[in-house]
Amino acid sequence: METFFFFIVALVAVLASILVVTCRNPINSALSLIMTFFCLATLYVMLDAPFMAAIQVIVYAGAIMVLIVFVIMLLNLRAESGKRYTHAIVMGGVIAFLTLFETAYFLMRSAPVLKSGTITPELVTATGHTELIAKSMFTEFLLPFEITSLLLLVAIVGAVVLTKKKI
Repeated sequence: METFFFFIVALVAVLASILVVTCRNPINSALSLIMTFFCLATLYVMLDAPFMAAIQVIVYAGAIMVLIVFVIMLLNLRAESGKRYTHAIVMGGVIAFLTLFETAYFLMRSAPVLKSGTITPELVTATGHTELIAKSMFTEFLLPFEITSLLLLVAIVGAVVLTKKKI
């Protein structure tokens, strides 16, 4: 039953991802991206990582998508009005197929590395997912965390500056 549920969620995620790229309306594309984020959160729950699923929904499907929709509305993007070039679509399809084939080829021919880390399943059950992630994020990965927040701030300021007619 879990395998069937996984394939259903994976199919919805792939279809929503395709819609992100192919939708002409930017708002519809953003809504498809939200659906993809929800499917990823469902996969996190299936992997027994409820904290990551909650963070996926709160941070990405919530905050980041609100930011993206805000920027889309602020920039007043319209649906694409020009005609699409068929050679670009065919070339994109060929590149996507080759990339998929290459990925499948390497996955089938490779062996797992079997690297072991310091975090064991016993440690996770004793300490908890949230505490281990918080320790890691605010000790080892504090600088990338702060740089990401700074980049988001710069993106918001840049969108506002680009949309202003007069300064």
